[in-house]
Amino acid sequence: MSPFGTGALGRVVRSGVSRRRVQTVVIALATMLAVASAVVSGSLMVAAAAPFDHAFDEQRGAHITAQFDPAGVSAERLARTGRLDGVTASAGPFPSTAFRPVDATGFPLPTLALVGRSGPGGDVDRVELESGRWVDGSGEIVLGSSFERPGLGIGSVLRASDAANAPALRIVGFASSAGETADAWVTPAQVDVVASRGHHPVTHQMLYRFDSADTGRQVLAHRAELVSATGSGALLGTRSWLDTRRAANQGAAATVPFVTAFGVLGITMSVIIVSSVVSGAVGTGLRRIGVLKAIGFTPREVVLAHTAQAMVPACVGIVAGVGLGNLLAVPMLAESEAVYGTVSLSVAWWVDVAVPAAALLVVGLAALVPALRAGRLRTVEALAVGRAPRTGRGRWAYRALGRLPLPLPVSHGLATPFTHPVRALATLLAVAFGTAAVTFAVGLTSSLGVVGTSQDPEGRAAVTVTTFQPNAVAPPPPPPGTGGAVSGGTSGTSTPERADPAKVRAAVESQPGLASYYGKLRAEVVVAGAPGSVQADLYEGDARDGGYELLSGHWITGNGQVVVPTRFLERTGTEVGDTVRVSYGKEHAGLKIVGESFDTSGDRLRIHADMADFPSAEPSTFLVEVRSGVSADDFARRLASVVRPLGGDATTVPPAEREGVILAMSAMAVLLTLMLVAVAGLGVLNSVVLDTRERVHDLGVCKAIGMTPRQTVSLVLASVAVIGGLGGLTGVPAGYVLHRLVMPVMGRAVGTALPSSVLDVYGPARLLLLGLGGVVLAVLGALVPAGRAAGTRTATALRTE
Repeated sequence: MSPFGTGALGRVVRSGVSRRRVQTVVIALATMLAVASAVVSGSLMVAAAAPFDHAFDEQRGAHITAQFDPAGVSAERLARTGRLDGVTASAGPFPSTAFRPVDATGFPLPTLALVGRSGPGGDVDRVELESGRWVDGSGEIVLGSSFERPGLGIGSVLRASDAANAPALRIVGFASSAGETADAWVTPAQVDVVASRGHHPVTHQMLYRFDSADTGRQVLAHRAELVSATGSGALLGTRSWLDTRRAANQGAAATVPFVTAFGVLGITMSVIIVSSVVSGAVGTGLRRIGVLKAIGFTPREVVLAHTAQAMVPACVGIVAGVGLGNLLAVPMLAESEAVYGTVSLSVAWWVDVAVPAAALLVVGLAALVPALRAGRLRTVEALAVGRAPRTGRGRWAYRALGRLPLPLPVSHGLATPFTHPVRALATLLAVAFGTAAVTFAVGLTSSLGVVGTSQDPEGRAAVTVTTFQPNAVAPPPPPPGTGGAVSGGTSGTSTPERADPAKVRAAVESQPGLASYYGKLRAEVVVAGAPGSVQADLYEGDARDGGYELLSGHWITGNGQVVVPTRFLERTGTEVGDTVRVSYGKEHAGLKIVGESFDTSGDRLRIHADMADFPSAEPSTFLVEVRSGVSADDFARRLASVVRPLGGDATTVPPAEREGVILAMSAMAVLLTLMLVAVAGLGVLNSVVLDTRERVHDLGVCKAIGMTPRQTVSLVLASVAVIGGLGGLTGVPAGYVLHRLVMPVMGRAVGTALPSSVLDVYGPARLLLLGLGGVVLAVLGALVPAGRAAGTRTATALRTE
């Protein structure tokens, strides 16, 4: 082979890549999909754990955030707890309290944990300033970065409560704490002022880091040491960094299972298609292989040539796949990046290195096996056989199918796969994986749609009536530097009027066409045994239409009952049937847990109870259903004309928030499915191209004896119809099983089980259509080569032998 050297081998590789354009495109796209899916999956796996740990270590986050009663332990004694065995660093005690500020428009914010700190640094919990500056005097506050939004920026003024004498606090900055030790920060002296005006107790906050706190058992052991060191009753509560990490990672963790599933499908399809393409190249290029060996190419060089012809387009696909994977990962990582403040999230460099390396190895092995077959072929055998098919292969299928009452082109097309069973099997697997991907994606998007609907019961109402006007915005507060702290009664600001709920209720009941309605109030409550404040949805009337999906038990049917999510049961150690004490303002009620709700709202606890348990509670929203045949728009317009003069409003557009994670996951599933379907179609295309090239002389003979172009198309399409049907019958059950496996894993990632309505999204008609999709996919992949075969002239086909 010395006369040719490397240059001859390179020319053979380039010639093979340029001649086999379909195979080249198929290999490139298959590897691009596999790499893109793997990059996205790998980056989301990293986002589910590593970024939080990095941010936590960078900010020296607290492994335990503890609250102590000042009456039970002195500040000096707390400071000495920083020298306990196992404590590597501590900070505090910091004065802390809970308060519910009111913004400039008069609407209250959620109850916030307020901590007094003279600076953001320290040995533990180095708070990161996102914007602005730290507080340096009274009347100033730094808020958590999650609260920054239009109308609530630097220079805005909050009042510490809705009381007339509540102190005003000007926002001077926004910051983030990786350990979520507080929602807002002021000077230590300001905490006492806020607490005294809001009638909230002041506690001591201590922050600890330990030499070992990687498991819940270790954290509990350190907590027991704190109790022993400070005395009985001094420790009011603790928050573990493990709970914070789990809550922060849930958003990204939920996406990992389904992206991983698509990644596995893509990689498997890539291996199947690359093996099929290279095997087909060997099968159709026997004469060329014989010529190469006759002129001096060694078996090793033949193997290298065929392997390289697959590796060249694969490398192009790998490079494109890395870029596409990084692009697709951006929207999924963006949500997690907001959680970690200034810690920038991007695809880890090792993912961009490891995935291409693994892809090269997989593609190389997939191409090597059929290439070795080419290297082992004897020169005489390759030259003698050439492109002529083995005469005996599949003859029985032609005879058997020829007896069926079918047109001859159709029966011959149905028998074609038996001529090359290995190629037919590869095509069937490609169709099966494509159908499985479609089935899985349909189930996934349907389940996500059910989840979104179940988490937005207000969106199911025909008309939403509020006791306030959402578009009523108060004038902005005065700019910074106009007098320091601003009192709650600063001139130039006003609070929008709220309508009397009784008058709004009467207006709703007086409207013709009313079918049913219920009232609702979203409020902050305190539940004994639950950490921090809890969000409560309080209902007035029959609220079954606005109920959440249940995992166990039943929806509230009257007073004295409460429905809680799974996280509430886990954190409080309660179960359905237990009684919990709930406090709304100065009112308290013992409520029996009657149901476990399906709730994906995140780490925040939410409960559902009857408004009758708290006499002072009044609905802020009424959700209305209209009678059949009544226009919801007309009903809302009539009702709005009555309630707007009162200060309320009525609309058919519910004020519900769209769940960005669900939309992003649905879009990602659709995109990855389209990519998989495209590659499956190209796999069919490659198989049909190889078949028509091998049988071009036979097609010419058939045309010479009278076969029309339409019959030629039917022959080619029939050759893939059975494969498509079998692929659909195989792929639909596989996609169904994959859906049933992945969805519960996604549910566990966000800390909840799934109700049957989320899992049972396939009906018989839908499964039948998905099964027929395998036939459609195979036919679409074969249309182009079928058209080319029909358009080939008879003389040209007869000369090609």
